[in-house]
Amino acid sequence: MGRRDLPRRAFLEGLGLWGAGTFLLSPPLRAAAEGAYLAELLKSAPPARFWAPAGSPSLSCASCHEKVPAGEEQKGHRRRPVKCLLCAHACVIEEGGRGRCRARANVRGELRSLVYGRPVALHVDPIEKKPFYHFLPGSQAFSLGTAGCPLACRFCQNWEISQASPEDLPADYLPPSALAERARQVGTPVIAFTYNEPTVFAEYLLDAAREARKRNLRAVLVSCGFMQEAPLQEMIEVLGAIKVDLKGFSPEFYRKVSRAELEPVLRTIRTVARAGRHLEIVNLVVPTLNDAPALLDDLCRWVAGEIGPDVPVHFTRFHPDFQLLNLPPTPVATLERARETALKHGLRYPYVGNVPGHPGNHTYCPSCGKAVIERQGFFVTANHLQAGACAFCGKPVAGVWS
Repeated sequence: MGRRDLPRRAFLEGLGLWGAGTFLLSPPLRAAAEGAYLAELLKSAPPARFWAPAGSPSLSCASCHEKVPAGEEQKGHRRRPVKCLLCAHACVIEEGGRGRCRARANVRGELRSLVYGRPVALHVDPIEKKPFYHFLPGSQAFSLGTAGCPLACRFCQNWEISQASPEDLPADYLPPSALAERARQVGTPVIAFTYNEPTVFAEYLLDAAREARKRNLRAVLVSCGFMQEAPLQEMIEVLGAIKVDLKGFSPEFYRKVSRAELEPVLRTIRTVARAGRHLEIVNLVVPTLNDAPALLDDLCRWVAGEIGPDVPVHFTRFHPDFQLLNLPPTPVATLERARETALKHGLRYPYVGNVPGHPGNHTYCPSCGKAVIERQGFFVTANHLQAGACAFCGKPVAGVWS
């Protein structure tokens, strides 16, 4: 039984349609059950934020139609389109339709969030798994995700939820206050919005992060960075740290492999850095697609020039998954060259990621060069920081350590 079947099983057990560990429904009956859940979801889904109705200054007829014949404008408006202002796709959604993320629907001219309060994955993870290496290292994060994503990355390791629709993964409603309280009871100092792209459940994220703050918990975001500026600014206000996946430094790579654009991601990274929020960047290095030395050089030069030397940058090893099963894992030598390139451009904290036991997983003092945090896989095995400074030479190491 796959991960996508687990929440479906729980839902169908409640209907008495699952027995003896065997999926008893034929495909037509399964579709009917999912249709019933979707109908319930559409009825109960709360209004979304970050959108504009038809007739507003941000949504013209030209948004929906290449050419609108004279006198036909009102006919189009009867379908009550809306424009989503959450992610950078800025989908124009006709009544009854959904955005590219599949998580937001136009219900009678009102945009609704189909994933508010509906996490389909809840786990406690080491914060290094996100990865955050300079934010409370060694701590645990109460982690959650929902269905849906605005991107369609061909290498996605969480495609079973990110590329799913909400009706594929029935989930019990978990209010923001109950989510934060569960994290407090578990004893984790951090709530992490992760797994799929949390932008699609921005309203839930914002409410849950505020509830977490009331309980002295910190909230972090693991994101593709493909959002518009207004929701991003609001997220920055309630989050303690943001990790952005900079999937490559080529617009063509983004369009071909992720069905997205590069520039909005760069804008997000700049905005987070200028706001002073803790930021880390991950680049998944995919053989033959974004591993060219010139691309990695351009990425490192841009980060050093635009963001500064203290942002941690993780060059992470690709493993075959989803639609890229034909490619081999990233050679470790490629990741080591990327790290050396980052150091050459003055970046102080580059990492080799997803290679357990590699010395490139450790954090080194940029002043004396000694390892101040040592890791084995996702776990911290030694910490030589004292009040945010190197225990060997006393110089500060950039990060959020307490």
